Amino acid sequence: MEELAKVLGRSIREKRKERGFSQDGFALVAGIDRSYMGRIERGEVNITVEKLYRLAAVLSCEPASLLPSVDHFIG
Repeated sequence: MEELAKVLGRSIREKRKERGFSQDGFALVAGIDRSYMGRIERGEVNITVEKLYRLAAVLSCEPASLLPSVDHFIG
């Protein structure tokens, strides 16, 4: 599911930019190391559900809205 991490990372980056956060500022508010935040957005790491919820809270969205649909991976 390496592809899942990449799709999730792109989704987080898009929402972050929509909300006007720099990567550094977003990482600071979310309580995540800046370099780790970069790795998340590049899809280099699989994040925990806890981190997904933390990021969604900072982005003022539902965690599920950051995830791709199941259809994305079928077929």
